[in-house]
Amino acid sequence: MNKYEIMFIVKPDIEESEIKKVAESMKKVLTDKQAKVLEEKTMGQKELAYEMNKFKTGYYFLFIVEANAAAIEEFNRVVGINENLLRHLVVRVED
Repeated sequence: MNKYEIMFIVKPDIEESEIKKVAESMKKVLTDKQAKVLEEKTMGQKELAYEMNKFKTGYYFLFIVEANAAAIEEFNRVVGINENLLRHLVVRVED
């Protein structure tokens, strides 16, 4: 299993409780595929560097996980489907 940093941005125009549900569902996608979430940070609402889909801010989340390739592939697939997410980035961390 490799270590990854996953950051994603949730749209700011939904309810706060819904934002937390989106983050939990993304975490569940990983844990269902035997990934282990080592660290989880809610970074809050921040201004975007540039406008995305007519949004100037977004809610940032950061997960540090130990996962296999199947978990990362499934995460990327689900992110592409979820319309509440603006962007995501998955980076493999070298130990």
